[in-house]
Amino acid sequence: MTAQPLNRSAIVTGGAKRIGAELVRALAADGWHVVIHCHASTSEADALRDELIAAGGAASVIACDLIDPDATAKIVAAAVAAAPPGLLVNSASRFDPDHFDDFTIEQWDRHMAVNLRAPALLIRAFAAAIDDAGIDDAGIVVNMLDAKLASLNPDFLSYTVSKIGLAGLTELAARAYAPKLRVNAIAPAVTMVSGPQSRENFAKAHTLNPLGRGVEVAEIVATLRYIIATPTLNAQTITLDAGQRLLGLPRDVAYMVESE
Repeated sequence: MTAQPLNRSAIVTGGAKRIGAELVRALAADGWHVVIHCHASTSEADALRDELIAAGGAASVIACDLIDPDATAKIVAAAVAAAPPGLLVNSASRFDPDHFDDFTIEQWDRHMAVNLRAPALLIRAFAAAIDDAGIDDAGIVVNMLDAKLASLNPDFLSYTVSKIGLAGLTELAARAYAPKLRVNAIAPAVTMVSGPQSRENFAKAHTLNPLGRGVEVAEIVATLRYIIATPTLNAQTITLDAGQRLLGLPRDVAYMVESE
C-alpha cells in the first residue's frame, strides 16, 4: 500500500490503454478514485472503469482531446467532482515518426500541444484545485518521459523535443509549486510495441542494453508507487532503461535493430 489515497482522486491522462491503463489499475487497487482520461478510446476507458468498479474500486471517465486548451480544466473539474484531488499522472502522449528533413508544422504543433502544453495547463489547474480544496499535504504530479532523453538521437524529432520540454517543465513546476506540489517524472525505455515496430523488432530492441533485459510495465507501476510513497522526492526523473543510455545509440532503438 502506498501513501494515504483514501477519499482522494487521481487523474491519469491517456489512461484507457497500454501503460496508462496499467497505472490506472494499480492506483485503483491502492484505493484512489481514478479519473481515466481518454480521447478517442472511450469504449476501452468505459470497459476499464467498469472492470475497476466490479473489483470494488472507484473510477470515472473523462473524454476530451488534449489539443483543445479548454480540455485540461474539464479533466481537473472531473477529478474534483469525484474526490479531493491528490495525484496527476501526465501519461497521454502523441508519438509520430518524423525527422528534421520531413517534419511538418502540423506534426510539430500537435506534439507540443498534447505532450507539453497540456501537462503545463493540467499542472496549473491541479495546483489551483489543491488550493481551493484547502488540502494540507502536497499534491503529487508524475510526468511520463522517455529514456531516450538520457541519450538523445534525432529520430521522432517532434516527439523528442516535446519530451525534452516536459523534462524541463518537471523541474520548473517543482520549483514554482513547492511545497504545494511534488513534481517528478518517470522515463522508461521501450516497454511495449509502438510506432513502426514489428513484434520481432520489439523483441530485439527491448533487450538492447547492457543488462540484456527489457523494462516491464510492472517496474513502471512500482516506480509510480515509490514516488507516491516518498514525501521527500521532488524534481527528480527516474530513468528505467537497464543502462541503455550507456550504449550511446545514434538512432532510436527501433531503427538500430532494423539496420542490423
